[in-house]
Amino acid sequence: MSDDSDDSAVMVDHNDAPPELTDEKDAASKETAVVDQKKPADTSNKDDKKENEEYSVGSSTAQQILSVGTEDDAYAFTFHKEKWAEVLGLVPPGWKVAVVSVVGAFRTGKSFLLSWFLRYLYALERAQKNNQSLDDDSETPWYKQFDSVGKDGFDWKAGTERNTTGIWMWSHPFFLKNKDGEDMAVLLVDTQGMFDHETTMALTASIFGLSTLLSSYQIYNVDKRIQEDNLQQLALFSEFARTAMGEGDFERKPFQKIEFLVRDWQHFEDEDENEDFNTMETSMVEYLAGVLADRAASDLKDTREQIQTCFEEISCYALCHPGFAVTKKKYSGDVAALEELFVKLLDRYCKRVFSTASLQPKQIHDRELSAVELGTYIEAYAELFASGANFPTAATLLEATANANNNNAETLAVAEYKDHMGRVSGPKCSNYIKPQELQEENESAQAKAMKVFRSIATFGSRKSVEVSEQKVLLQMNDQWQLYESLNEGRNPLLGLETYLIPMAMAFFAYILRIMTDFTCSPYSDVCKAGSEVLSHTYAVVFCFMLILAATKMKQIQEMMSRLKAALQLVLENHNVDQQKKFD
Repeated sequence: MSDDSDDSAVMVDHNDAPPELTDEKDAASKETAVVDQKKPADTSNKDDKKENEEYSVGSSTAQQILSVGTEDDAYAFTFHKEKWAEVLGLVPPGWKVAVVSVVGAFRTGKSFLLSWFLRYLYALERAQKNNQSLDDDSETPWYKQFDSVGKDGFDWKAGTERNTTGIWMWSHPFFLKNKDGEDMAVLLVDTQGMFDHETTMALTASIFGLSTLLSSYQIYNVDKRIQEDNLQQLALFSEFARTAMGEGDFERKPFQKIEFLVRDWQHFEDEDENEDFNTMETSMVEYLAGVLADRAASDLKDTREQIQTCFEEISCYALCHPGFAVTKKKYSGDVAALEELFVKLLDRYCKRVFSTASLQPKQIHDRELSAVELGTYIEAYAELFASGANFPTAATLLEATANANNNNAETLAVAEYKDHMGRVSGPKCSNYIKPQELQEENESAQAKAMKVFRSIATFGSRKSVEVSEQKVLLQMNDQWQLYESLNEGRNPLLGLETYLIPMAMAFFAYILRIMTDFTCSPYSDVCKAGSEVLSHTYAVVFCFMLILAATKMKQIQEMMSRLKAALQLVLENHNVDQQKKFD
């Protein structure tokens, strides 16, 4: 395990970033606390208070995106699409999304761990705003700048009873950069504890499965050691994974990263707190290698093979016991009550999880997903897990994955077409394009769009892909009619008869009046009346033309500009030809 000092995550400065830290120690009890509002204090104690700053999450909260149990079915899943969309709506368009989730047995400290993750990410943001790094040597490390973890993060409590049910997501994404320097959003997810006395094995598998499908960095929280039943539970869902993700020729395995987080690892209990952490982390690597080593028994061997064929990376980290004060029901998050070695290991673990080397966007079939794409997949999966008592079949998972993938391919292909044609003949364009040239642009845009579609719609049944392809073609055809209509509306010759007919009438009236004045007797009342009528006729037509020209002045000016440019080009070419003759 490499040292984290060189690859810590870089927080991106963003207008939607979470609130800064506040000095107010009771901020945790105020769910609607005003951002950056500070409690009045005596300036003489300002430095002392600054050392004990507490991280406030402001109005951000944990949102339940999946609940378990309804009036009719105690094991049914309900997907809260509006809460999911509210969180993803904060992610800038086009940004990739990484999802860090924690699963494991109930009462093993999953929510407590996520609350520490929150404090770390807020500290990382605060340091970034001050042009600092959390790796910088400091007299007061980030984990010593607050007195209590508090209860304003993911809900947690000490004791033996289950606390978290369903799946929860933090309401505010964090904005970091990956190892390639690209911006991405990070979402934190908490899951219902497994293996309690109220959760069936099918429901446990469903929660674990949905969390795995959702996450790019899955943390499997285990107690004291990685036991064989932990591996078997992980392999249970892994059996469905290959089929759910399809059998195509893809370089990557179905899922990205699974990390065993061993809590209360007794290996550290007798170790000196000043021991080299790199040595301790090396021992973690060796421990995992021993756990996953080949076994002679076929069932043990199959379990390990199933896990290794489904995850790109399998790793392990260990935390010592946090201290017996944490096990008491009255414990409320006091940092001072924690073992120092536990806090130091937790500090390193936070930097490890959110380092640029570890954290990568969610991928499905080698494709990094944006927030919109991820939402399509999760909505499709949530429908399959609606009945938590029954784990979806592998074939059903495959179909849902393929359909969600095809929907994303449709959306991105049409978006590519609209982006191209919007620049050529969109509402903001003012130039008229010849129909033949516009048709060529349309064909080029459709070719690019279909290339995008075919690069994404790479698995699933041929029939479903063909149906999605036809949908793309129909949508592009509808959009083409719109762009064609917009372009025709900018045609300077459009409605030319509106100008020519009145002008012809005025010209005819003017000529006829001149002829009448020359041929008729000046003393004839009929001639005078006819002359006046003709005079009034072309005068009215002239006024009408002025009014019409005023309403279409922009098109007339553009047409005159193009005619002027064309005339200048002709003259320039003529001058060049003349110069060549003289030479």
